[in-house]
Amino acid sequence: MEQQEKPRIEAAQFEETWRAVIDEYMLYLQLERAFTKATLYAYEHDVMILCRYALDTLQKSPYEIEQIDIESLLFEIGRDEYLGMNSQARLLAGIRSFFRYLVLEERIPKDPSELIPSPRLPRVLPTVLSAEEVDAMEAQINPDSVSAERDLAIIETLYSCGLRVSELTELTFSNLLFDEGLLRVYGKGQKERFVPIAGKARSCLEAYIVARRRIEVVKGYESTLFLNLRGSRFSRISVFNLVKRLAAEAGIVKEISPHTLRHSFATALVLGGADLRVVQAMMGHASIVTTEVYTHLSRAHLRETIEQFHPRGGLKG
Repeated sequence: MEQQEKPRIEAAQFEETWRAVIDEYMLYLQLERAFTKATLYAYEHDVMILCRYALDTLQKSPYEIEQIDIESLLFEIGRDEYLGMNSQARLLAGIRSFFRYLVLEERIPKDPSELIPSPRLPRVLPTVLSAEEVDAMEAQINPDSVSAERDLAIIETLYSCGLRVSELTELTFSNLLFDEGLLRVYGKGQKERFVPIAGKARSCLEAYIVARRRIEVVKGYESTLFLNLRGSRFSRISVFNLVKRLAAEAGIVKEISPHTLRHSFATALVLGGADLRVVQAMMGHASIVTTEVYTHLSRAHLRETIEQFHPRGGLKG
């Protein structure tokens, strides 16, 4: 289809045009890309930064933005230290997504951001826990508490299956494929994957399912696996608070979140010699590049082991 030249929009129409286009873009992300609410918020935040800059500084519609405009925005943000390097990279990714949508919809002939290089970021290795540290966290759970089985099942499932916290809280009984020894998980964009579940994680889940029968379930949450004591879904923030509390009580001084247990799951697999493609599949990573960070963690672990225990490693030399 032949591209039609967009007429220049008068200043009074800029804001209305931006709002309409952003609303259509967000609907596209929600319906076509199946993004979660948190992801939708992040993408809207990115494009709104561009929108405000276009309205306040450029007086341009979405169809008139050029590469130099986006570069100027990034320069201004970096100069004023409004956003750090990681946030600038995230902003550029969000802006690219917006303009790719406009190209897809044939609103513009090309993406003005496609030739802008992403900021070079230092590789930051994620924090991980050893199996002993996870055991120490689980040891802080009072076996006599009414939530003991649930809390243990949450920690063990995060660590043994490498789930994102949202994947954990969205689990239902239909996700538990005990006969096949698998957990069915719906990740980003509702992509389905299967993660092996056995050993302690399965035992903890089975014990929790028995204990869960004591809870009076709120209507609508009958199939939800992890419940709070009031009978509704155990929230993401509740998982975060549980992990933080247990880590603190175990004397772990690292900065811990539920995602730390996911990183620890992947790192344990790589250190154990698992194929990187297998780890990628179990983590639900779209790109192998994301998974490769755990090979760096593996090398760092080997280096620390040599430095600590080898007589020529450095610490003892």
